Amino acid sequence: MPYRVIQWSTGNVGRFATRGIINHPDLELVGLWVHSEDKVGKDAGELASVGPVGVAATDDADALLALDADCVSYTATGDLRPHEAVEDITRILRSGKNVVSSSLVPMIFPPSAPAEMRDPIEAACREGGASFFTSGIDPGFANSLYALFLSGICERIDRIRVQEILNYATYDEPTTVFTTMGFGQPMDQTPILLAPGVLTLAWGGVLHLVADGLGLELDDIEEWYEKRPAEETYEIASGKIEAGTMAGLRFEVRGIIGGEPRIIVEHITRMHDAMCPDWPEQPGKGGYVVAIEGSPDITATLQMTGDGGDENAGGLLVTAMRLLNAIPAVCAAPPGVLTDKDLPLVTGRGLLT
Repeated sequence: MPYRVIQWSTGNVGRFATRGIINHPDLELVGLWVHSEDKVGKDAGELASVGPVGVAATDDADALLALDADCVSYTATGDLRPHEAVEDITRILRSGKNVVSSSLVPMIFPPSAPAEMRDPIEAACREGGASFFTSGIDPGFANSLYALFLSGICERIDRIRVQEILNYATYDEPTTVFTTMGFGQPMDQTPILLAPGVLTLAWGGVLHLVADGLGLELDDIEEWYEKRPAEETYEIASGKIEAGTMAGLRFEVRGIIGGEPRIIVEHITRMHDAMCPDWPEQPGKGGYVVAIEGSPDITATLQMTGDGGDENAGGLLVTAMRLLNAIPAVCAAPPGVLTDKDLPLVTGRGLLT
């Protein structure tokens, strides 16, 4: 019998999640929450570009929570509205429904998450007898579980570095690209992402999770970044990058152990392929690199393309499917907040066609 799932939002990740639920043999879409009034009443299948499925989108949260459902896939944006996301998620959990989510990335490793985020969610899990799991591609699988998996074939580990190397020109999310990350903004402006402590809030959880998986604790987390301007004006999916504004961003979030950076998450983000030739590049479509220094030295790449052969669409699809494929394990788990380490091996069960 398939797991009955409600999808919460149809944004960049949510539209792939809606499609993923509809197409998944072990899942059944029973409800869809939307923010935009112009989507209310529309068939969920049409919003996911797969044809009608008989489930109408709604903005009535009470009606959705009254449904008989096993799990809610919550992918509404949480980076600029964390308090609202916590309120939504705790309400869902108190109704007795499990939640898988990509929205509150500090919850990837709950012990390091802010108490004002962690404590209400843990209490709601107890009250509703439900489980909560946060993951995705990045922060998520690509820089936590992928690295931990590869660590299991090592004799000795000196350092782990996980890189995201991507051109974000096709990523159609203006708020994230321009406001949060600061692309297209003056070089002397500090965007939200680069305010002190924000990189640690977003990626510190994966550093703590990897360290915990290795039986270690971090002494500290350091942040570093470098910005580069566009040499000319050009259009991207989210809008326009003017010459002289930020078009390249490289940052590191460094987990310090014994006075040295030992676990590192690095992003190399360009808005044009020809930018920053001195920065690391990945042949072909961009993606992720896990580099382990030790015995043996290991370099593993993860590349993905989604709709139309686009790597950013591939990343959004992976974010959605990491959550959806974990639903059976999350529903079977004891009530509480879960991490990657708490789940069994999540596979594409039933997806081979």
